[in-house]
Amino acid sequence: MNLNGDTRVFGIIGYPVRHSLSPAMQNAAFKKLGSNAVYAPFEVKPEELEGAVAGIRALGLGGVNITIPHKERVLKFLDELSPQAGLIGAVNTIVNRNGRLSGHNTDMPGFLKSLKEDLGFNPRGKTAFVVGSGGGAKAVGFGLALAGARRIILTDCLDERALELACEIELKTGCECIALQKNSKGIAEIILNSQLLVNATPCGMKAGDPPVISADLLHGGLSVFDLIYNRKTKLISAALGMGLKAVQGLNMLLYQGAISFELWTGKKAPIEVMRREVKT
Repeated sequence: MNLNGDTRVFGIIGYPVRHSLSPAMQNAAFKKLGSNAVYAPFEVKPEELEGAVAGIRALGLGGVNITIPHKERVLKFLDELSPQAGLIGAVNTIVNRNGRLSGHNTDMPGFLKSLKEDLGFNPRGKTAFVVGSGGGAKAVGFGLALAGARRIILTDCLDERALELACEIELKTGCECIALQKNSKGIAEIILNSQLLVNATPCGMKAGDPPVISADLLHGGLSVFDLIYNRKTKLISAALGMGLKAVQGLNMLLYQGAISFELWTGKKAPIEVMRREVKT
């Protein structure tokens, strides 16, 4: 494509963000539909977030995705939130309409679609063990609760945040949700009685990261979902090695990106074109 004065600019804001597959995926979608648009990564430090969001308005960007570590803090800089984003308390997509910025959460439907289609897992009546308490964990926790999970257990190294999220999910959805300290003696038994394990932390993004949960705690009745998509984590490797159903977050990335694309453009996302980009 030729960049010109009519080119619409989109992007992703995060820190770090250079590893993201979103630019290749979204640019392929724009090219397929013949759109005069481009999608770029913007590495924004936490202390620069407010200025970056103001820049969306000032520069007339069509919209952006938001990733770690900005999904929660970005809310206070926006003009309005979709009902889902308001419920979850995290935003991963911003749409700019004539200088008015609206925040959306496409992570939750992206997660639930991948959970169903790639893992073959129905949360209804099930117990889920979720590691994490940030923006990704919020999308996962609320998604599972709204999909009918019987019980959700949250754990994180930040105990207070996990407790706050558990209380919020239970209050807003009515689903039983409790928080446990990560090193609690009861974790082994709880995982044994869970049917789904989700890693919603950044642990695993780097090759040297330790396993988010010891492989000794995995069991035959457990399905495993890891939101990390840029590599096969130790958690996924251990689960697959035991013959468990396990998926990483690659298709969640694809599905949430397709929904973002449709919010920005009003056009149906060319999902198979986007899929080829994230699979290569």
